[in-house]
Amino acid sequence: MVFTYLIAGIIVIAVAAVLLVLLGKKAPASSSDVSGGKPKHVKSQSQIMKEAGRRLSKNPDDPAGLIPLGDVYYQNQLWDKAFPVYQNLSRLAIVSDKIDKLQANVRAGEIALKLNASEEAIKYLTLAYAQDSQNISVNKNLGIAYYNLNQFEKAVPCFKKTLMIDPLTEKAFNYLAMCLYKQHHYRESLNYFKKAMTEDPTNKEIMFYYAQAMAEDGSGDKAVQIFSHLRADPEFGPVSSLHAGIYHSNQGNKDLAIQDFLIGLKHQNIAPETKIEIQYRLALCYLDQNKLQDGLAMLRQVRSMNQNYKDVNGLLARYQELGQNQNLQVYLSGPASEFVVLCRKIVGVFYERGIAKIADIKVAASYVDIVADIDTPKWEDTELFRFFRTTGVTGELFVREFLDMLRDKKAGRGTCFTAGSFSDDAKKYSEGRPLDLIERAELTKLLKKIN
Repeated sequence: MVFTYLIAGIIVIAVAAVLLVLLGKKAPASSSDVSGGKPKHVKSQSQIMKEAGRRLSKNPDDPAGLIPLGDVYYQNQLWDKAFPVYQNLSRLAIVSDKIDKLQANVRAGEIALKLNASEEAIKYLTLAYAQDSQNISVNKNLGIAYYNLNQFEKAVPCFKKTLMIDPLTEKAFNYLAMCLYKQHHYRESLNYFKKAMTEDPTNKEIMFYYAQAMAEDGSGDKAVQIFSHLRADPEFGPVSSLHAGIYHSNQGNKDLAIQDFLIGLKHQNIAPETKIEIQYRLALCYLDQNKLQDGLAMLRQVRSMNQNYKDVNGLLARYQELGQNQNLQVYLSGPASEFVVLCRKIVGVFYERGIAKIADIKVAASYVDIVADIDTPKWEDTELFRFFRTTGVTGELFVREFLDMLRDKKAGRGTCFTAGSFSDDAKKYSEGRPLDLIERAELTKLLKKIN
């Protein structure tokens, strides 16, 4: 039985030895390696750490203890323990020829990055760069450190040099593209985004910013294809839906925009600032399509999240009034044919005891003119009515032009309507002239009289 165990133990040791040779898993060099002597037998990590601890207890700056200890920590990714070791090695490398200065600084910089200490990383990587400016790891990690600190102008040459040394360096295209994007160099970034996409077609973040760069560069038609593709993605779906919707809305395709926004709102994890903007944009699309109730419901949701978001309060006040007055809705946004019919009816009810006979109608881009013969118990005259659809302020220039038209038509009087207001100069100009200016409040009262 003892003989059997002995044989089994010998076999296990032999297999382990063969694996160590084949895989190259040797322990860090012993102290004899540092001093140039012959390497000793392979030691376990516990043995290495024990020997290193013994040496460092006598001399905390002993390279023969620090080097193997640093290797063990580095190989096991114990970054918080490895960092002070390599900080010490970097300091000692200035005066000691037993320490690989380049490796000490490269590893100190790399470990600092792992610990999110980018400023410390730059300190050691800059020293490494002075020793070997063609080192790929140095250039790439130095670029990443600058990128983390938003120093994109310094990061760009690091990544460009990295790619010059080795065009296949992993994620170098990603970082370079993002650096240029962050500096608003959208056109220059496109080529690097494209190469990054070729390197990793599944990278949704790069795909999203690639689309952003194209949109900023004026290629919205190409960008929207990517945004539409990303709409279902849990992370980039909401904001991609927002951008796709904005593009389609600006192109006048409100149906597609509404579809985009609704897809965006289906996501569970959506940033509040993205959600409220999607709701606001969706409300505008509904209102543009005269879907007042849907638009008002969405505006109320926006206001529940932020009472003072953009012009939500003004929109609610305006469209709630429209919802209660269908004629005002037609006046502001109804089809041209319905608007003309409504204007005729306004002329018909403008004088309560008068009869209006329509003589001429002119439909322009921003207004409608109606010439009518008015017959009242007290007087008869020809009058020109002009209906502005704007909700803004109508100035004096428009009133002057209306008076010129009044004279051309040889009308005795003129009445000008607006769904907004007239400027003070316009009102002052109308004084003493055969002109009446009717603003929104009075117009709304007239509209309520019409079935």
